[in-house]
Amino acid sequence: MKVLSKAVFIIGLVVSTYVASPPLALALGLAIALTLTNPFPDFTRNWSKLLLQLSVIGLGFGMNLNDVLHAGRTGFLYTVVGIVFAIGCGLLLGKVLDVERTPSLLISIGTAICGGSAIAAVGPVVNADEDEMAVSLGTIFILNAIALFIFPLIGHAVALSQKQFGLWAALAIHDTSSVVGAAAKYGSVALAVATTVKLARALWIVPVTFAAAAFHGRKVRVQIPWFILFFLLAALLRSHAPQSSMPIFAGLLVAAKMGLAATLFLIGTALSREAIVRVGVRPLLQGTVLWIIVAVASIWLVHSARL
Repeated sequence: MKVLSKAVFIIGLVVSTYVASPPLALALGLAIALTLTNPFPDFTRNWSKLLLQLSVIGLGFGMNLNDVLHAGRTGFLYTVVGIVFAIGCGLLLGKVLDVERTPSLLISIGTAICGGSAIAAVGPVVNADEDEMAVSLGTIFILNAIALFIFPLIGHAVALSQKQFGLWAALAIHDTSSVVGAAAKYGSVALAVATTVKLARALWIVPVTFAAAAFHGRKVRVQIPWFILFFLLAALLRSHAPQSSMPIFAGLLVAAKMGLAATLFLIGTALSREAIVRVGVRPLLQGTVLWIIVAVASIWLVHSARL
């Protein structure tokens, strides 16, 4: 059985990297995790984050820096309003549904900023134990997987432009991987907007974590996501490079998209049946209701904007 699991895992990784779209890559990973289990849990845990960061940097080679900065300025106000709204609404839902305080806070912050990364940063600050972290991360992960599949369908159904969809995905999907995956399926403009706004949103991990530390009377060191700087440097290099070098950047962009598909496959294989059971009904209900509220509110806001 172990040999079969390893063989299927390797085949799935190769197919995801070279053939599959991001949603299909995630689906393959989920299928393996829920049927055969992940035979390489350490490899998956260690490489999925690094590969995601490298892929995001690579996406910068396909973007013009002026467009990136414009998208960042456009999404700033939406991001601030969205973060405050999501955290406040999430904590209120947690009280109504009688979810324990720490998981409620982590789910709210994960929804508001950038999913697992925010939870990983804030969890130690609020003294979250292993079970509380697992419940919060499991809730966010399940919803992330759903979002990657349904957001492009909803975007086409309500006739969102690529700019509108990119902004909506960045505001309403939790993790960077699913934001980029959904936007890549929708179009190149959507991908540029979604990546930029999402990375700007991810920077809010720093002030929110410091705020949580101050509230709990603790000193904390926050790991700043430096790969965002390299994403901007890649866009800067692409914007000022001679036309003759464009095929090189096109190749780097293709490699980044392949890396993203591989990342989503690895993320999919990280989910386990035990994690789904551990999430429980109330935290999952809180995360789902909060996510729906944020998604509906942000799509209304984005759809009404002239982008």
